[in-house]
Amino acid sequence: MGIIALEGLEIFANHGVFSEEKQNGQPFFISVYMEVDFLSAASEDELSKTVNYADVAEFVKKAVTENSFDLIETVAEKTAKGIMHSFPGVKKARVKVSKPEAPIGIKAKDIYVETERERHVAYLSIGSNMGDRKAYLDEAISSLDNNDDTKVVKASGYYETEPYGYTDQPDFINAAVEIETILTPQELLDAVHVIENKCGRERTIHWGPRTLDIDILLFDDIIMNTETLIIPHPEMLKRRFVLEPMNEIAPWLLHPISRISVKDAFEMLNK
Repeated sequence: MGIIALEGLEIFANHGVFSEEKQNGQPFFISVYMEVDFLSAASEDELSKTVNYADVAEFVKKAVTENSFDLIETVAEKTAKGIMHSFPGVKKARVKVSKPEAPIGIKAKDIYVETERERHVAYLSIGSNMGDRKAYLDEAISSLDNNDDTKVVKASGYYETEPYGYTDQPDFINAAVEIETILTPQELLDAVHVIENKCGRERTIHWGPRTLDIDILLFDDIIMNTETLIIPHPEMLKRRFVLEPMNEIAPWLLHPISRISVKDAFEMLNK
């Protein structure tokens, strides 16, 4: 990986909390630092195999000038996300937005914010045991793939499975999905909740019947435990309905805590 940088792009725009800032505008200075694999481009001296920084500069200019926002935080975030959406060769983008003429009443060398977005790989388990189960799984995969911030890399087949935990309910169909995302784990959790809610998900009985259930199993090699999200999913190595479809799409993937492969975990579960 290498870095392609555009430092201090001077762009006149109309961002700010005060009405005069939106009306009169002021200069902003945008710096972009992109992590790119340009080894092949460098060895072959071939522009098409890297990221064209002239195109990035034009994109940044458009992104900064086509809307007016109160916060430069919003400018930075939308610009970083936009670069990731529009330039698939960028693995990570850091964006700095400087506003040296900000009306703060004190002379300052610079006032700026920075944000960063990068591509992550996550694995999800999806399941349904109410209504048109296949249609709900189809909708989940389609929604993930059609979201600008997530793309489906691989999806398993659908597996008929018996209910886990609360057993007095219909059988499920389950699948596993590998996605690429520029979202954080919490943002991804929020995104899958939106998809579940769109499909009529109701949380009434723990492990109970549901139109659609989406669990985040793994997110890169992250290990985290918060009030709302635990990664890796604490139950994934105990559940056949998780490991069987995962074994189809990622058998050699290692669990970041146990360091056991999906294939070995699935085989141990079957003994």
